[in-house]
Amino acid sequence: MNKDQVKGVAEQVKGKVNEAVGKATNNPGKELKGDLQQGAGKVRKAYGDAKEEAKEAAKDKARRDEP
Repeated sequence: MNKDQVKGVAEQVKGKVNEAVGKATNNPGKELKGDLQQGAGKVRKAYGDAKEEAKEAAKDKARRDEP
């Protein structure tokens, strides 16, 4: 797991909290902020996932290319 995956999940959690607070306090701005944070977190986690996959693919290729 890399830092982008961790930060992405953390951002999703913060977004869920903000969304819940916005709903509980009837604050549409806070709710929207939470939705946007969740989306940003998903994007960052997906970027981290792609980095991990690329790293694993490079390792696999290096193993196959060994004499």
